[in-house]
Amino acid sequence: MSFSQIQGWLSRAPLGAALCLALLFSAGCAVNPIYSVTGKVMTGYAENYNTPYVLSLSDPDLTCTMGSALDPLVYSFKTVTDTPYKTGSLLMLLSAECSEQKAWDADLRSIRAERAGQVSEAEDARTESKRWQAVTARRRLQSFEEAMKAYDYDYTDPNVQCPDFDTDQDELTFLMGLVTGLQAIMNDSASGVMVNVPRDIAPEAERAARCLSNRKWAGLPDSVRAAVWLLIPATKPKDGPSPWAVMKQDSKLGVEKGMRAAGALEVVMAENLGKDKILADAIHRFAAGGKTMKVWKQYRLVDEVARQTVMAVSDRYWTRHYGRRTPALRFGDLTKDSGMSGKALDDLL
Repeated sequence: MSFSQIQGWLSRAPLGAALCLALLFSAGCAVNPIYSVTGKVMTGYAENYNTPYVLSLSDPDLTCTMGSALDPLVYSFKTVTDTPYKTGSLLMLLSAECSEQKAWDADLRSIRAERAGQVSEAEDARTESKRWQAVTARRRLQSFEEAMKAYDYDYTDPNVQCPDFDTDQDELTFLMGLVTGLQAIMNDSASGVMVNVPRDIAPEAERAARCLSNRKWAGLPDSVRAAVWLLIPATKPKDGPSPWAVMKQDSKLGVEKGMRAAGALEVVMAENLGKDKILADAIHRFAAGGKTMKVWKQYRLVDEVARQTVMAVSDRYWTRHYGRRTPALRFGDLTKDSGMSGKALDDLL
C-alpha cells in the first residue's frame, strides 16, 4: 500500500481505527505520542492528587526520599510535554530536606570531635557538612527557580506583577519557593559559597512575599520579609517595625493557624545571627505551641518539616554546650540540669 493510499484510507476510516494506525506509524518517530499522554497523566496526577496527599503527611524523612526518587522520573517527561514546574519545585524542595539532614549529622559529628580534641575528625566532618550544604543549596535554588517559572514570575523584572493564583495549593507552592530561595542563600554561605547562589534573590523574595496574605498563610509571608530585613538592613522600610518583633508575632500566628513554619524561620535566623537570647525564647515558644495547637492537617508536612528544622538547631546548641543532642523530654529548653538527675538520665536512654 502506497503512502497516498494510506492517507486516503485514514480519511475514510472510523476515528478509532485511524488513531490506532496513526499510533503504530508514529512508534518509530522521535517522540511517541503515548509518552506525551503518559507524561501529562503523571504530572496531572502528581499536581492534583499526589501533592495534596504528600502535604498532609507527617513523615519528612519518607517524603524527602520520595522527592529524590521521583524528581528524575517526573522531569524526564519534559521532553515530551510541558515542563512540570509546580510538581518539580515541590519534589526538589523535599529532596533538599534529605541532603540538609546529612549536613546536620555531619555538623554534630564535627562538634563532638572538636569537644573531644579530635582535630582531624572535626575538620573532616566540617568538610562533609559543607559538601552537603552545597548539594542542598543547588536543590533549593532549583526549587525556587521552578516555583517562579510555574507562575511566570520573573523576579529579575522590577516591574513584575503578582501572579494570578487559581488555588490555595498554587499560593503555597509559590510561598514555599520564596522560602527555599532564602534557604538556598544560607546553605550556600554555610558551604563556603560553593554554588554562588545569587544574593539578589533575597530582596526579590521580600517583594514577592507581599503577593500573599500573611494571616491566611500563618505569618510566613511577613516572616520572609523580616528575614530579608535582617539579612539586608537596607531593604527594611523606614520607620518599619523591628524584624524580630515581626517574626515573634508571626510565630504566634503560626501556632494559632496550626502551621509553625514562621517559627522555624525565626529560630534559623536567630541561630545564624548569633542571637542566643532570642534563640532560646523562640525555641521555647515553638515547642510550647506544639503541645497545645491544632495542626493544620491539610499542610501537616510543612509543620513537621518546621519541627525537624528547629530540633536540628536545638541539637546543635545542646551538642555544642553539653556534648549531646536534645534529650527526649527537653525540647524547648536550652538549659542544662544542675547535675544529672535520674529523670535526665532516663531522657537520654
